[in-house]
Amino acid sequence: MNAHRFRFPALTGLVVALAAPAVHADVAIDSIAGFDIGFGGMIQFDVNRFDVDGIDYRDDEDLRRAELTLAGEREGLSWEVGYDVEGEKYLDNNVAFDAGPARITLGQFKQPNSLEELSSTKNNDFIAKAMATNAFGVSRRLGASAMFGADGWTATASLFDGELTEGSDAGSGGAARVTFAPLRQENRLFHLGLSGVHSDLPGESIRIRARPNADLAGIRPVDTGNITGADTQRTVGAEALWTQGPFKVQGEYLNSDVRRDGPNEDFSSNAWYVSAVWNLTGESWGYRSGVVRTAGPNRPASGMWQAGIRYDRIDLDDESISGGTMRGTTLGVNYYWRSNWKLAANWVRVESRRAGLVDEPDVVELRAQFFW
Repeated sequence: MNAHRFRFPALTGLVVALAAPAVHADVAIDSIAGFDIGFGGMIQFDVNRFDVDGIDYRDDEDLRRAELTLAGEREGLSWEVGYDVEGEKYLDNNVAFDAGPARITLGQFKQPNSLEELSSTKNNDFIAKAMATNAFGVSRRLGASAMFGADGWTATASLFDGELTEGSDAGSGGAARVTFAPLRQENRLFHLGLSGVHSDLPGESIRIRARPNADLAGIRPVDTGNITGADTQRTVGAEALWTQGPFKVQGEYLNSDVRRDGPNEDFSSNAWYVSAVWNLTGESWGYRSGVVRTAGPNRPASGMWQAGIRYDRIDLDDESISGGTMRGTTLGVNYYWRSNWKLAANWVRVESRRAGLVDEPDVVELRAQFFW
C-alpha cells in the first residue's frame, strides 16, 4: 500500500464549541397568533484524513453545515422555514396541518423514502450516511404529501417537483412509504417498512455515484458517468429496525432502475447497509411517525456515549454500464453533551472496484457539532 501517515493538526473548529456556555435547544422566541415560535440551528465542522491506496484522496477539513431554521406550531398546524448557509440551499420550508385522519404537508420537505434519510441529521449514527442513502435517497423536494397513521403503522404518499434552491435539476414524480411496528413496548421496538419513488429525469440523463463513506472526499470511486437517453428512475426500498433498551439494529436495501429510451438498455443498481448502535450510558430510543429518534443524555452534565458499527455495499455494475462496486466497514463513537453538543469519531475501511482498478483506503473522520 502506497500510504502516507494520518495527520491531525490542532484545529480550533473541533474545540471551540467547548469554550462557550450551554444554551437550550430550540430557542423560544415568542407566542404570536397562537403559534409558539422558535429558532433553531446546527453547525458541523468535519475533518477527513485518508490513508490512501491507489486513488489520491486529499485530506480535508471544512465547515460541513450551517443550518438556520424558524418554526411555529399550534394545535393541528405548524410551519417551518430553513436554510443552510454553508451549502447555500433551502431546507424544510413548508406548512403542515391535520385534515381528518391525515397530516397534510405543503411546500419543501423530505420525501417518504429511506429510514436513514428521514432521520434527523443532527443525530446521524455515523458521520457519513450509508452509500445506499447517499446514492438513492430522495431528500427535500417541493410538493404535497398526506400521512395516515395509527396503532403502530403509517402510510404516506407524496407528489413532488424539483427544489427551491436555484440551479437544482430535480425532476417531478411521486413517492410512497408504508411502515408497521408489530412490536411496540416500552424500551422495545420492531419496525418494518417499504418505500418507492418514481421520477422523471430532466435532460434525459442521470449520473449515479458514491463517495467512500467520507463527505469531504473529492473523488467518487464508483461512478456510472452520464447515463444518456434516461427517461425515468424508479427506486424501491425495504427497511427493518429493532431496538431493545440501549441497543439498536437497523438495515435497508434500495434497488434503483433507470428506464432509457430507444435502443439503450435499461440500467439497474442497488445498495444496502446494516448497522448496530449501543448507547453505552443506558439511554433508550424514541419512535414517532415511522422514524426512530435518538434520546438526549439521561445525565446532561456527564453526557451520552454511543458506539456503533456499520457494513454497507453498493453495486453500480450492469450489463451496459460499469460503474463499479464498493463496500465499507465503519466503526464509530459519538458523545452528546448537555442539549447542544456532539463530538463524533469514525474509522472507515473501504474497498472499491471499478474497471479493473481496486482501491482500499482507510479513513479517519472527526466531527464537532453545535445545535440548538
